[in-house]
Amino acid sequence: MNGLQGDPTPDHRVPPAARASFEERLRTVAREHYHDRHPFNVRMHEGELTPDELRRWIRNRFHYQRHIPVKDALITAKLGTPELRRMWLRRIRDHDGDREGEGGIERWLRLGEAAGIDRALLLDESGVLPGVRLAVEGYVNFCRLRSPLEAVAASLTELSAPDIMRTRIGAFERHYPWIERDGLTYFHDRQGQGSRDSKEALALVLDGARTEADQDRAVAALTFKCEVLWSLLDAVERGGRPPAADPAGAPA
Repeated sequence: MNGLQGDPTPDHRVPPAARASFEERLRTVAREHYHDRHPFNVRMHEGELTPDELRRWIRNRFHYQRHIPVKDALITAKLGTPELRRMWLRRIRDHDGDREGEGGIERWLRLGEAAGIDRALLLDESGVLPGVRLAVEGYVNFCRLRSPLEAVAASLTELSAPDIMRTRIGAFERHYPWIERDGLTYFHDRQGQGSRDSKEALALVLDGARTEADQDRAVAALTFKCEVLWSLLDAVERGGRPPAADPAGAPA
């Protein structure tokens, strides 16, 4: 059983050519709109960030990281079979760990400490930038309110995650030697996890999108998620400064 819309009858199965075209649409969005192209990420990977900028990113990105298990719990509740719920629950364990001191959230905290950020400061949400809060809340609410197909499709930014993790590890080791290497464990672990998770989610979405309208909604969901990640970096790049006014829109 697919778990997003139930088992397809023969009349509702997507023809192979249409399925392949749909998959390519999803991969194109993940490839062309992923936040690895954002100017802040480009500067990060080229070694151009100052220590303060990098610490600001680590701190604010943590607000997103700590909400990943929340959105995954919302998605888990939408899945239609015990098998799929067990599969998606693994994502929560990946981030929360099975016990204290384990999981992706803990590894991000260690990244912060390796960069010289006190753990208590990372855990204090009062300093999170408003634009980051808005982006993260928008994504969590999307997973809460939208269909299972859309919520799962939004996670397909993971199609690009292994590549950006490899690039990031190389960039941190080459350009930011002041960050302790043990702090990069999160990035190392996400290479394998992201590859596994994206394959599972992609199969669900390809099976669950039975009509052209379903496919359009899935592509729109993935596009929205890319926009969330870009908006988060927009806020980090500005560092709390308001966006520059558009001279063309200024009053005469």
